[in-house]
Amino acid sequence: MLKPFVHAFLILVGCFAFWAAASAQMLGAPPRSAPLPSVEVHQLPSMEKPVTFDAEKATDAYLARIKGPARARSDAYFEGGYVLQVVDTIYALVLMGLLLWFRISARIRDYAQNLTRSRFWQVPIYFIAFFAIVTVASFPLSVYEQFFREHAYGLSNQNFGQWFGDFATNFAITLVMTTILITLLYAGIRAARRAWWLWGAGLSIFFIAMTVLIYPVFLAPMLNHYQPLADGPVKQQILSMARANGVPATNVYEFDASRQSNRISANVSGLFGTTQISATDNLLKRGTLREIKAVIGHEIGHYVMNHVIVNILWFAIVFAIVFWLTDRAFRFLTGIFGGNWDVRTVDDPAGLPALYASFAFFMFLATPFMNTIIRTQEAQADIFGVNAAREPDAFATAVLKLSEYRKLDPSPLEEWVFYDHPSGRNRIYMMMRWKAEHMNDPDIKTGPVSPQ
Repeated sequence: MLKPFVHAFLILVGCFAFWAAASAQMLGAPPRSAPLPSVEVHQLPSMEKPVTFDAEKATDAYLARIKGPARARSDAYFEGGYVLQVVDTIYALVLMGLLLWFRISARIRDYAQNLTRSRFWQVPIYFIAFFAIVTVASFPLSVYEQFFREHAYGLSNQNFGQWFGDFATNFAITLVMTTILITLLYAGIRAARRAWWLWGAGLSIFFIAMTVLIYPVFLAPMLNHYQPLADGPVKQQILSMARANGVPATNVYEFDASRQSNRISANVSGLFGTTQISATDNLLKRGTLREIKAVIGHEIGHYVMNHVIVNILWFAIVFAIVFWLTDRAFRFLTGIFGGNWDVRTVDDPAGLPALYASFAFFMFLATPFMNTIIRTQEAQADIFGVNAAREPDAFATAVLKLSEYRKLDPSPLEEWVFYDHPSGRNRIYMMMRWKAEHMNDPDIKTGPVSPQ
């Protein structure tokens, strides 16, 4: 009977104690802290052994795989290209000067005027003769650069007849397209007058854009045979990577680039439903599955990042400046030598050699800037490709295959002036730097081992 009263008494005592403590705190009595338990913190032991990876050391080790005669041959071939750029420019300037000073250009114009009174049709008649003369005069240099020199460095698989057949095909394609371009250019010159350089830049960019977009789909098959790649792991993985990155390609094509050389390459090209992925038979035969994925990933990067459009916009700026300078140079030259050349106005087709020489000279000076534009986008595609394919070591070994005709380790100035792709060193280092940040990813951890 007393138990309920005891419970009630205890509750009443507890309430009184709580009220007393609260009152004391309100009246300023110092509170007493409750005792706290001591907590000890320990670092959990790592479940995995830490991985040490030196990107620079791996890069040096990869580069060391190409040495001796192979390295010397690669360097000599690429460095010889520097000299040829200068030689080609000087050769073009001298040839244009001969056409002007011996009035050969003026005679071709007079011949076109005798055939028709139409100023529009005089231009294509003039240009066809001009183009034929320039091609014949440049043929010895073309034979040396494209046939004998390529064979000397073991980079060509063609005999002279096969090479000449491709040369003739390229001549025909170039003649048709440039005849249309030059005819429209002079029509624009006559209409735009002093602002012709702006018209010329815009028209040239339009033709470059059309060529870039239609060449792989419509013109390249005139030089090589294209066929769908056989079904298998290679095709499946390429298409999977394409779908994952939004490339609207439903097939992969192989073309017989081995007709010309052993160089490996691929491209993703097309527009308005013509998008296709193409790979050389050299890449498919010489490359491992990992290398093929790495190279295709790079090409997908170009497509996804709209590098064709970006390039066209940059080139439009460069061309506008170069055409403006060409206009000023033409007026300056004809003001001094026009009487000797029988050329007075910019709309006279006989002045084409002066226009061409001026344009070629200023484009030569713009080489470092043009190369920088392209090289930057190539670096972007490299990074996109390694994120898409996740094959840093395979891309590194593919770069070593490219060293057959590209110098691997230039000076910074050399790379800035002459390289339209990042150097082999920089490309491999990009891959190894990416790998260093992904060493704990399961696929990278179980993938190829980089040299150290």
